[in-house]
Amino acid sequence: MSTRKHTALPKAQILIEALPWLTRHRGKTVVIKFGGNAMVDAELKAAFAQDVVFLHHAGLRPVVVHGGGPQISAQLDKQGLVSEFKAGLRVTTPEAMDVVRMVLAGQVQRELVGLLNEHGPLAVGLTGEDAHTITATRHRPLIDGEPVDIGRVGEVTDIDTGAIEALLADGRIPVISSIARSQDEGDTGHVYNVNADTAAAALAAALGAETLMVLTDVEGLYEDWPRSDDVISRLTATDLEKLLPELSSGMVPKMRGCLHAVRNGVQTARVIDGRVQHSILLEIFTDEGIGTMVVPDELTEGATA
Repeated sequence: MSTRKHTALPKAQILIEALPWLTRHRGKTVVIKFGGNAMVDAELKAAFAQDVVFLHHAGLRPVVVHGGGPQISAQLDKQGLVSEFKAGLRVTTPEAMDVVRMVLAGQVQRELVGLLNEHGPLAVGLTGEDAHTITATRHRPLIDGEPVDIGRVGEVTDIDTGAIEALLADGRIPVISSIARSQDEGDTGHVYNVNADTAAAALAAALGAETLMVLTDVEGLYEDWPRSDDVISRLTATDLEKLLPELSSGMVPKMRGCLHAVRNGVQTARVIDGRVQHSILLEIFTDEGIGTMVVPDELTEGATA
């Protein structure tokens, strides 16, 4: 008698392919930077929440860090304030900082926490101000060799992981807005707008995360953009450092964050396309993966992660 072919067999095969990755990543911390189109498209937001909850139930410890560029720009426009960028970073006046704080902590974070909590009492929101999680000083990027004042934009100086670790130990999913308290003298009570890619990388390193995942609006790091759309699937920290001067300003904070992470104990940093539904699961639980993976220099060529 012939064996009947079950229609669900492909699902079983997919689960089996995920088995070694489930085994490898179980119990490990994964920091995910939520951004790009995934933040403004309803279906992508829902898929992102499902992915994060899946990671949680699969035994990983996801930590979500988010920015809110499109939402901040929209609110600034409503208030008649100009959105200006220098060196890939938002120029943040005191007036703009009030908007940034309101949008990140009061709008984007609350929506994301709500989406995650549709699947159970899992997510807890906090900002870098809470429990001194992120401390920063004023960041003055170099443009043409000269430091430039871009307002209340912060450079991370210290991370306190206590509140995050407590939430993870309690089985929660921390959702962190990239706002930092000021460490500058005479600046008590003030806060800084920290680039979310930078904040996610600093948190990944401080938490000893296995992986940093950065969702963006491109497929990964392109080999020869705009002449080619071939994506670099894997490169070392040194390879990435050599490429940094050639990157577009928008990619620089993301790739600098990846470089910082893998040079400070994180095993892999991945830039993946947030426009693809369930891109997190495709990257972390399949043999092929998607996007670009950055690894430390000491990771041997034949190793997989």
